[in-house]
Amino acid sequence: MAVDRGRVEAAVYELIAALGEDPSRAELESTPRRVAEAYSEFFSGVGVDARDQLGETYPFGGDIDGGFGGSVGPGAASGASPEPVLVKGLSFRSVCEHHLLPFRGTAHVAYVPRDRLVGLGRIPAVIEVLANRPQLQERLGEQIASTLSEGLDARGVLVVLEAAHGCVTLRGPQQVASTTVTVASRGSLSEPAARAELMGLIGAEVSS
Repeated sequence: MAVDRGRVEAAVYELIAALGEDPSRAELESTPRRVAEAYSEFFSGVGVDARDQLGETYPFGGDIDGGFGGSVGPGAASGASPEPVLVKGLSFRSVCEHHLLPFRGTAHVAYVPRDRLVGLGRIPAVIEVLANRPQLQERLGEQIASTLSEGLDARGVLVVLEAAHGCVTLRGPQQVASTTVTVASRGSLSEPAARAELMGLIGAEVSS
C-alpha cells in the first residue's frame, strides 16, 4: 500500500502552522513535499509481505558454495545435524511508532536450516521491509524471526537487534550513548545451550 503523499503534505502543512510557524515561508514551503517523499521511503514496508523477499530457496545438502559464504560442510551429507548460518552486522533503520522518531541499529541473524537455504542477500531484504513501517524494536525482532522460521521452515532462528532510539537520545532523558538490545528466537535456537555459541560470536559486535 503506497503512502498517500498528498495527505502527508497537507498534514505536514497543518503541523507547521500548529507549531506557530508560517508554512508559506520560503524556507518551509517545500517542507511538506520533502517530508512526504521521506515518509514514502520510511514506510514503504506497510502492507508488504516480508516472506516475498525470501525469493528462491535452495535445497540443503552436499557441498554448497559461493552465494552462501562457503561450503555448508560435511554434516549435510553425513546426516549430522545442520550447523547454523549466521549473518552479522546488518544495518537497519526504522521509525518508532510512539513518537515517529527514528531508531537505527544493527541486526545479527542466525538460522538452522531444515532442508532449504536462502541467499544471504535475502535476509537484509526481509529486515528492510519489516523495518520500513511504524515499528517497535521488540516487535521488529519477532517479525524477522517469524518470517525466517515460517518462510524457510527453519529448525531454529535467532535475531539480535541493537539500536539507538531517537525517543531516548533526542528527547526526555536524552541518553545519547544509550542503546537497546533485544533477542527473538524460534525452534532449536530458543534453547539456551543451543544458542550460547552464537551469542558468543555475536557478543563481540554487540558490545563494541
